[in-house]
Amino acid sequence: MSPRPPTVSRRRSISDPLAFALLPPPNETPAEREQRLRREAEAKKVNDDIDDMLKAERAAQKKRKEVKILLLGQSESGKSTTLKQFQIIHAHSQFQAERSAWRAVIYLNLVRSVRRILDAITLDESDEESPYGGPRSPTALLPATRQRLPELATLKLRLSPIIAIEEQLIQQLACSEENDTRIMLPPRQGSPEFGQRGSGEISVRTGVNWKQAFAKFKGKRPTGEGNILPRNDPNDPIHVLHACADDMNTLWNSPLIKDILQQRRIRLEESSGFYLNEITRITDLNYVPSDDDVLKARLKTVGVVEHSFSLDKGTEKGVDWKIYDVGGARNQRQAWAPYFEDVNAIIFLAPISAFDQVLSEDPNVNRLEDSLLLWRNIVSNKLLQKVHLVLFLNKCDLLQMKLDNGVMLNQHMTSYGDRPNDYDSVSRYFRNKFAALHQSFSPNQDREAYIHLTCVTDTRKTSEVITNVRDIILKENLKDSRLIYV
Repeated sequence: MSPRPPTVSRRRSISDPLAFALLPPPNETPAEREQRLRREAEAKKVNDDIDDMLKAERAAQKKRKEVKILLLGQSESGKSTTLKQFQIIHAHSQFQAERSAWRAVIYLNLVRSVRRILDAITLDESDEESPYGGPRSPTALLPATRQRLPELATLKLRLSPIIAIEEQLIQQLACSEENDTRIMLPPRQGSPEFGQRGSGEISVRTGVNWKQAFAKFKGKRPTGEGNILPRNDPNDPIHVLHACADDMNTLWNSPLIKDILQQRRIRLEESSGFYLNEITRITDLNYVPSDDDVLKARLKTVGVVEHSFSLDKGTEKGVDWKIYDVGGARNQRQAWAPYFEDVNAIIFLAPISAFDQVLSEDPNVNRLEDSLLLWRNIVSNKLLQKVHLVLFLNKCDLLQMKLDNGVMLNQHMTSYGDRPNDYDSVSRYFRNKFAALHQSFSPNQDREAYIHLTCVTDTRKTSEVITNVRDIILKENLKDSRLIYV
């Protein structure tokens, strides 16, 4: 009996679609075979060239240095403003190109501040004493103040067009390209959130092209020395705002309004997007936002905002920077961990003016205590033990204003004791408190935390701080990761 012919290799080649496709066609002539081999050789050469190009690109990427920085901190600590400062310094042309969109955001911020005042002078059942003998709402007005509210009725009526402008701007934002805008309107009086700083914010998801949505409010290009032609679009909100400017100024400067806001515990001056002291300038028909105006503008972004730029001069040449602004609200902090990998430095922002405030997400938690806890969690994280830390003790201007107005730190933080209630003593106390947490809980005792007292809306001073921080990261802190060679 003759042996069975081998068939294994044939079955394998047929079962492999690629091998089967590469088999020479049946009954191939010598001329056809020569043409096929020529085509295969040309295809191989193209493939090899692509491989060589990819290898060269990978080698260039490895050779080019990269620095990754995270901006961390609770909501409204100044992270987005710090990111804008990086843009002003390193991508100013792009920053300038986005001014038209920020004009609409500034209008929205101004309108919403006026709206909060109008809400504060509107009575509802929460202002009345409980029929069961209980106390009024903690934000209720005193009887003498309530009796004077009719004095504001005419002014409130004249400002009613402001509500329509707010709705127009929100609708414009909601009609953004990806239609994924989160809109949260201010809470009603009597709710636990009423009057809390940061309540009722409007937020957009990362990736939503809100700047394109607001691009219609462009105005015209400068015609001369910084002047522009008045807006001629009848739908531009500036026309209503300009007409209501005097009434808005009257409202904001009214002693009765100041008294109402104080009783309601509403401190608009401490909020991002505060422009009530700039009404006349911002409602001018020729208004163009300044750098400071854009820095103060508030539009909460949900998600992670990335900004990239390159340094191409001197010893910094060839360094790519990636800065990530990660949301600081409690429900967004779980998104921080994935960005801990390969990060070179963290800039942590703690608003030390918030010692007498609570979280908008939880009115039982002091904002400064929350910042201290967050800082402790960051410095003690073993995944970050080789990451260099820069701490911005931010909003020092608001801290000094509060202390000058007689707000006592020891009434909100008993650990401060009977120390002097002046700015130098208080700021030194906060610096030492944050430094002590780093010293006590850092798993890397050789790491230094670089602490700066900042007001990130101050472009000149923040530019100096950012330059110093950049130099520290490049020339000192990142030597171990071999991003630079000295």
